Amino acid sequence: MSADGQRCNAPPPSAARTDSRLEQLLAHPALWRAGSAARGAVWPSGFEPLDAGLPGGGWPRSGLIEILPMRFGQGELQLLLPALASITRRSEARWCIWVAPPLQPFAPALAAAGVALSRLLIVRAPMRGRRPTSLWAFEQALGSGACDCVFAWTRHAPARHIRRLHLAAQRGNTLGVLFRTREAAGEASPAMLRVALEPRGDGARVTLLKSRGGARGALDLTWAAAAHESQRMP
Repeated sequence: MSADGQRCNAPPPSAARTDSRLEQLLAHPALWRAGSAARGAVWPSGFEPLDAGLPGGGWPRSGLIEILPMRFGQGELQLLLPALASITRRSEARWCIWVAPPLQPFAPALAAAGVALSRLLIVRAPMRGRRPTSLWAFEQALGSGACDCVFAWTRHAPARHIRRLHLAAQRGNTLGVLFRTREAAGEASPAMLRVALEPRGDGARVTLLKSRGGARGALDLTWAAAAHESQRMP
């Protein structure tokens, strides 16, 4: 009963418990809510036309994305170099780890593009029997909380593994980038963003295949001169 004599309709205890359980469910990192990706913190890509199509205007600071070149070494690093330079030059920068890159990173070109080499670690993932350990190392780095971004290259990644990688990236508040070849574009993937790359002269055609809260479609980008030699054959 309220002070003016009218009856108050307080929710029953069971309703309060239901609301609490619902809030816990909605807070779970495995659940995506419409528009949530667009509100997240981002790293500007360094390409204004690309930022205009990406959710929130840049690469997500937390979560897993996939970049699918025609083959490894055809533009995947050039696409990320401006963001990588910005991320690694911050005074509070954490590590940036590359897991099992298929080509040898060329340090002088990375430095010329503005990347702080002191924040870069390269992980060589050995084989365990007939199975590579790169995805295991990728997951450990993503969830460590010690990295701003982690890159990994693989040709095969089951959807269940990609989901685990995405959750690890969210747990570590890390941008995870999984590079796969273009053949993987037809496979289902829990990654929050999927980008296909096709070389075009001094740049590439970038196609947003999957973009939660962002645009879809293709655009052409031109690389900076320093980006072309960022990787070399060993």
